Amino acid sequence: MNKVYEHQKYEKEIYKNWEESGAFQPKGDGKPFTIIMPPPNANGELHLGHATFVAVSDALIRYHRMKGSPALWLPGVDHAGILTQVTFEKKLQKEGKSRHDLGREEFSKQCYAFCLENKHLMEDQMRALGSSCDWSREKFTLDPEISRLVLETFVKMHKDGLVYRGYRIVNWCVRCRSTLSDLETEEKDQTDKLYFLDYGSVTIATTRPETIFADVAIAVNPKDKKYKALIGKTAVVPLVNREIPIIGDAAVEMGFGTGALKVTPGHDVTDYEIGERHELPTLTVIDFDGKIMGGVPEEIKAMKVAAAREKTIEMLGGKLIKTEELVHSVKTCERCGTIIEPLISRQWFVKTKELAAPAIKAVREGKVKIIPQKYEKMYFNWMENIRDWPISRQIWWGHQLPAWYRKEDKKRESPTVSIESPGEGWVQDPDTFDTWFSSGQWPTNTLKTSGERDFERFYPTSVMNTAYEILFLWVARMIMFGLYLTGKVPFEIALINGVLRDEKGVKMSKSKGNGVNPNEAIAKYGADAVRMALVAGRDNGNDLLISKQQMEERIRGYRNFANKIWNASRFVAQSEVKSQKSNVKAETKNELNKIIKSVSAHIEKMQLGMAAEFIYDKFWHWYCDEIIEKAKKGEVAKEELKHGLEIFLKLLHPFMPFVTEAVWQELGLPGQLILQPWPVTV
Repeated sequence: MNKVYEHQKYEKEIYKNWEESGAFQPKGDGKPFTIIMPPPNANGELHLGHATFVAVSDALIRYHRMKGSPALWLPGVDHAGILTQVTFEKKLQKEGKSRHDLGREEFSKQCYAFCLENKHLMEDQMRALGSSCDWSREKFTLDPEISRLVLETFVKMHKDGLVYRGYRIVNWCVRCRSTLSDLETEEKDQTDKLYFLDYGSVTIATTRPETIFADVAIAVNPKDKKYKALIGKTAVVPLVNREIPIIGDAAVEMGFGTGALKVTPGHDVTDYEIGERHELPTLTVIDFDGKIMGGVPEEIKAMKVAAAREKTIEMLGGKLIKTEELVHSVKTCERCGTIIEPLISRQWFVKTKELAAPAIKAVREGKVKIIPQKYEKMYFNWMENIRDWPISRQIWWGHQLPAWYRKEDKKRESPTVSIESPGEGWVQDPDTFDTWFSSGQWPTNTLKTSGERDFERFYPTSVMNTAYEILFLWVARMIMFGLYLTGKVPFEIALINGVLRDEKGVKMSKSKGNGVNPNEAIAKYGADAVRMALVAGRDNGNDLLISKQQMEERIRGYRNFANKIWNASRFVAQSEVKSQKSNVKAETKNELNKIIKSVSAHIEKMQLGMAAEFIYDKFWHWYCDEIIEKAKKGEVAKEELKHGLEIFLKLLHPFMPFVTEAVWQELGLPGQLILQPWPVTV
């Protein structure tokens, strides 16, 4: 063995040997241990968040493989809907083109090629991290056989009365020109002006004077004593001089502004709900391009919202009583950052309450365990207050809805839902599914298409490992779809990871420049060091606040640990003695038994951070500092020393697979370490 462990010399060759030998494929007939990979978006490189789920999932898979379970880690990639379309459109923009220049068919063709290119790049990155997934079963959310199952689910839901098409207020992104669910938006603090306007009998406060042309009522809280006498009377909308009723509704915040709210159901979610409760009409004055339209003064027609706001204030004259600065939260598109316009739009919706009920029951009864348990409360709170889910998106990239209309039906009033076209004279709905509609079916659809008996053998799966950010976007929807489509939960455990944040609490990302690039770190320090840095000592579901410099130091520290393993093994290798368990002292056996029990118990409880930290500490401070030092003095038998090393290599393998496999081969031990049995107590 060389004096220094050179990860560059070993990692690629070791991975190649693992893959070519079929080590990643499930073997045996016992109870399987299965993980379906959360599919990374096929539009860029892996980041530290991806590297975290790889390190955690791979540790679990390697452990259960060594325990003798048929272990399957099924990999895949997500087409990612709006996010990929936005990313690819930016690429086209640099070339001086737009999607409209290409047309839908060519745009989709080029976008598919773009995704496949990124898919191969990500596969290489996951191999570099040591992902022991079964590449022969890899899936893409737009694979033809998966696409067909996605469409069949929609047809089934339509037949079962779980989807409908109707007009409702939605989150509209004027940049992406598509509706978004609440979970595809982000709240951001912004400083705006609060305008106090004279409505005759009452003064209201609003941040959106440009929508007064769509006002249909003034609402006050029935408990507000200063307005109680006004309920049932009227106010007058300035500029249009329209008389509107004053109503009482508990949704009005008495402490905000004047306590009187102008109700504009066509342009605000709360107002829309008030309007439904009081059977108010709905007026619209902003179109899907974010421009003013409809029954408004000519001076502001076709203006963008921001400009129309300024012009409206100018036109109000004496009706503007005063302005104040206001720091408030605004909803933005998660993908492009554009401020959301709440607009009335006809979309396809899922009746999620009917799907949520059995999914709530499954978690309450322990059929799905959410780890850490604190996230169960969040899950229940969201699921019990769930709204109908808008699943249609006005984009080109993704699964196109299997809804058909007769050509002469210009308003698309009478859709026919079918996988295939009903025949000549029919046109397909141009909308695509929300990407979470297809990824919500991921565990069922991957296994139904990956092998002849895979679904029967591996479903329900064992663990779904992902970040808490998509607990509702994805985890909850997988549980709903799994139960609806199969009658069984899709996984037994939802293992939630925390997020890596810098010292200011900002999520680490390549675009922000505040995080370590995992690819560069692997090249510099080795995959084992990166994996340990992302797992050791971390609690499930809790964020790790660490600066970029500290993160690199942490990775460097675990590179030093890899060298420690190598150097200790090199010392043992020089002994040139085969292990003989009979020559191992009782106290050493007892300590090794305790270590095996502790590491195994931590992993079984999904406490991987504790397991990794514990084995790190025991190897460095007990095995190296005590046992090896005693061996140097002739106080420990060489057989005892080598037996201890073999145990530690097995215990460390799920966390640091490359250096442990390299040592195993260098020592001339039988077979591949990846396929060795997990150590047992003696």
